[in-house]
Amino acid sequence: MILDLQRFLAQERPHWEALDAMLHHLANGGTLGLEDARRLHRLHERAVADLAKLATFAAEPESRRTLEALVARSYAEIHSVEAGAQPRWNPWRWFTQSFPKAFRRHASAFVVALASSVLGVGFGAAVTMADPDSRHITMPFGHADMRPSERVRRDEAAGDSAAVHDMHASFSGMLMTHNTQVSILATSLGMTWGLGTLVILFYNGVGLGAIGVDYIVDGQGPFLAGWILPHGSVELPAILIAGQAGLVLAHAMLGRGSRLPFGRRIRAVAPDVATLLGGVALLLVHAGVVEAFLSQYHEPVIPYAFKIAFGILQGTGLAAFLLLSGRTGTESPDQP
Repeated sequence: MILDLQRFLAQERPHWEALDAMLHHLANGGTLGLEDARRLHRLHERAVADLAKLATFAAEPESRRTLEALVARSYAEIHSVEAGAQPRWNPWRWFTQSFPKAFRRHASAFVVALASSVLGVGFGAAVTMADPDSRHITMPFGHADMRPSERVRRDEAAGDSAAVHDMHASFSGMLMTHNTQVSILATSLGMTWGLGTLVILFYNGVGLGAIGVDYIVDGQGPFLAGWILPHGSVELPAILIAGQAGLVLAHAMLGRGSRLPFGRRIRAVAPDVATLLGGVALLLVHAGVVEAFLSQYHEPVIPYAFKIAFGILQGTGLAAFLLLSGRTGTESPDQP
């Protein structure tokens, strides 16, 4: 029974508008995750209850007709898919909507992955500054065998020859393989309740911090930025997202704050973990191509200013994509 009609309408109209927004999103070809689907069902049930209340109140025929149409649309949407029918997978929709939505649903896991890597960067930088001889332990890929200034002179003098192309392609392929292995390991080590994931991210950060401070102290900051930013602005976030996927898996294993049994917790996060890993794979392929055709070429072939600007723009674009793409205003709250 409605005692105060205007108060009732003011209180319930936002829920009707939210339901209408979700239905409009689905009508335009959008998809819903598990939590969003549950919210759609809850909003539908609330609208049905509101309609039953309005049906006994003759003073608002327009609101009643609007709500009747909304309930009919939501009922049709919820019950239109036949049992066992599977919607056709759309790769573009998956990448532009499902992937960034999965990233945002588990944003806190990404923050933890980022924090672990940043701690590793700080540790690697501090150790290298305190004990330069530790470079043989902290620096990967043979960077400890040559001073940064020596490598810069060698690479800048190499120019743009066929031999250089072959060397760059070989080195880029090695790095792509390494980063793929690190990403898969970071995700799979979520099975260690997340401890292994945090360790691998920390260790990866140690090498980055050690190399970074070594180049900066040796006065090769522009070379370092021009070398790392073009591919690193995508490659490094991809590795962090792989760690994010591992931490999502770890959270499901721990079951903190959930009453679901172990198997159901794992099944609940499996689609998002798979989506995050799929996105990581595409990002790493893109980073590998950029590294082979841009990052490995230095002045005078390609100016450092151009490479740095390219990396900054690319990183900004990736951040905007992950934070904004597919956003509808009906997303569920962040999940650890």
